Amino acid sequence: MTILKTVKLSKIYPGAIDVVALDSVDFTMDKGDLTAIIGDSGSGKSTLLHMLAGVDSPTDGKIFIQGEDITDLSREDMTIFRRRNIGVVYQFFNLIPNISVRKNILLPLLLDGHREEKNYFREVIETLGIADKLDRFPNQLSGGEQQRVAIARSLVTRPAIVLADEPTGNLDRKNSEEITGLFRLVNQRFNSTIMIITHDEKVAISCDNTYKMIDGRLYNLEGENHENH
Repeated sequence: MTILKTVKLSKIYPGAIDVVALDSVDFTMDKGDLTAIIGDSGSGKSTLLHMLAGVDSPTDGKIFIQGEDITDLSREDMTIFRRRNIGVVYQFFNLIPNISVRKNILLPLLLDGHREEKNYFREVIETLGIADKLDRFPNQLSGGEQQRVAIARSLVTRPAIVLADEPTGNLDRKNSEEITGLFRLVNQRFNSTIMIITHDEKVAISCDNTYKMIDGRLYNLEGENHENH
């Protein structure tokens, strides 16, 4: 089942000289894919993630998530769609400091007026090793623990796709390896569809599929150019 599809996705930032951040990218992900996208700073990989997360709009092209064309959604509808269907994990965790770990994880559901599925919630926090941290606040956790909380938050709505933006970029090597292993575990246990934007080749190697962004174009590192010529 195709979860994500982009069609000729482009982003141009106008100026004295136009900057082509994405250049006609065609890309698909199926249910349960664990995919890494690597690339140098400024190559366009973060721009791609922002497009897929619906926080920025393409200049041209289409994005389909579970068959829904998100490029046609209003800002309000996109906010609701993102909250229900897209989990995002950031480099700097983006936890709210003055609410508990439990509430940070449940926030997407609370904003939607929904209650958690207790069994699923328990499975997520136990898988991520934070079941004993729920009553703490983010500043009482290590960086690795905060990232585990962020991953739990991204999973709590059972999203169609999880987008991770340099999720190990703010962690030491030991925690980076643990978080990388957890993405693999989450992918296998919940059949989650996960895209990881990373500059860390060790993270990329752990994924099933790896692509490289070069000057706004996406290439499959299996040897097949993944974008149309």
